[in-house]
Amino acid sequence: MSGSGSEVVEGNGEKAGAEGTLQALQALMGLESAATAARLYEELSAAQRERLLRDAALAPSRERQQLSEVLSWARDFAGAARLLQGCGEDSRMAALYVQGGQYVDAAEAFLRAGEPERAAAAFERGGALERALEVYRGLGSREQVAHCLVRLGRPHEGALLYRELGQPHAEVEALGCVPAGDARHIESVLRMCMLLDAEGFTRRALALLADTLRASETARGDPALAAEKARLLRRMGMDAEAEAVIARLPAQSSAPEANGYNYLKAIPIFGELSLEDMKDLYRVARQVLIPAGAVMLEKGAAGVGLFVLLEGTVDVYTGTEDDARRLNTLGPGAYLGEISLVQDAPVSARVKARTSVRALRITRAGFQHYLDTHEGAALRIFRLFTQNLAARVRALST
Repeated sequence: MSGSGSEVVEGNGEKAGAEGTLQALQALMGLESAATAARLYEELSAAQRERLLRDAALAPSRERQQLSEVLSWARDFAGAARLLQGCGEDSRMAALYVQGGQYVDAAEAFLRAGEPERAAAAFERGGALERALEVYRGLGSREQVAHCLVRLGRPHEGALLYRELGQPHAEVEALGCVPAGDARHIESVLRMCMLLDAEGFTRRALALLADTLRASETARGDPALAAEKARLLRRMGMDAEAEAVIARLPAQSSAPEANGYNYLKAIPIFGELSLEDMKDLYRVARQVLIPAGAVMLEKGAAGVGLFVLLEGTVDVYTGTEDDARRLNTLGPGAYLGEISLVQDAPVSARVKARTSVRALRITRAGFQHYLDTHEGAALRIFRLFTQNLAARVRALST
């Protein structure tokens, strides 16, 4: 019991001491001795200062503003900011929080003061990146949004924004943050190579490709990366080395296989491609085997690219339901998903393999890189795509 009593007495004594110090500070402020008051505050322990701040928070606004000046003299900037809560001095409070290194508190004060630009910067500086991203988006500050996305571990989204902003250097830096295990890593490497080459850094692009191919078995088997390496080698006048790269590709990519190449060439949107452009497009394609019963395309899902049937048959259904109506059965030479190459739209029907199927596949990422590096071909493809789409619309309206 005596021990508890002593703790109570001691606690009451500390509280009384804090109240006495607060009164002493207020008296010194009344005498316009702010520097002396600041020295008195500096001599307090951390616990005493905290108790004094809690007690001072109950004082009238005018007294808290005066005491805040004293704490600023003593360089307790965060404490000085706390005393301004509810005093209508949010800008001053925010500045004090910045001086005290409490950036998130500063950001909230900047928001209350109607200064969102400074709030966003303070959130970012304080590591509250999601809050910073939210404010930057509200401001329409797209460059800062992209920067936050990269810092948040979402570099591909940041790179897309930098691309829209026409900042290739920043886009390359963002794409370089896409990790090797990410599904968009190869797409990112291809885009980086194109950008570096366009800026005159072809050797750097080749070095990036070499590192990527060396580090990943998946990358070594990707025909789009091999085709890009060959293109860059040709750009540097190394035609023999480029041909050697092409020769090491699987048979269907190194030379046109009669059916696959001819089937691809027969697709209307590729009808005006030159021989070399057509060969380069064929090199981007990869043969895939699809077991009987597998769903190749799902209605409503995002498009995954183009399939050209080489062997086997597929059924096309109106939807995913068990009683969905079968629209068609397609075989060798038929193609699926070409619209998804040039337009981000959901799949319009379900496609299921009736037998085992061998097909050529061109992914959206591989095709996008092809368009980026074959400007003339891209113009022809988009023109024919537009014409074919217009013809379909006319057919539906008659």
